[in-house]
Amino acid sequence: MINVDHAYVFKPDNFEFIDGIFELCKVAKRHGYLIFVITNQAGIGRGYYTEQEFLELTDWMCQTFLRQDVDIAKVYYCPFHPDYGIGKYKMNTPNRKPGPGMLQQAKAEFQLDLASSILVGDKETDIEAGIAAGVGCNLLYVAAGLAETRATAIVKRLSDVTNFFG
Repeated sequence: MINVDHAYVFKPDNFEFIDGIFELCKVAKRHGYLIFVITNQAGIGRGYYTEQEFLELTDWMCQTFLRQDVDIAKVYYCPFHPDYGIGKYKMNTPNRKPGPGMLQQAKAEFQLDLASSILVGDKETDIEAGIAAGVGCNLLYVAAGLAETRATAIVKRLSDVTNFFG
């Protein structure tokens, strides 16, 4: 939920940051939150781009955040897809959202209290992963329209998320 979903983006030229993402992360940082990216990357599994290309994009994205004075603690990604993955990438794994695996990895690696954490996602699978992992506040970002969701709340502007920081 960092960039506009243009489907299988793997080059900086096609990457478009969502309005307000840097400001949201700065507010989260001021409130003592660590910033993580938890992302399915089925484009790797489908063969649309390589893991190396994704890692290069991720490095560019993290450096862009650093230039905005925001440190991303870690990027967790799942390149697997149970139906459309190719070769070693064709598998079902709890790391693929809506599974909670990547959130559980972050919890273990950083000793996170997920019940006191905030997840902001733009897909219902993000919310389902947060609920399954025990995240206390799961916010669905929907720029336009309404969605049926189990989220704690729906936010239409990232600036609305700041209301949830304690």
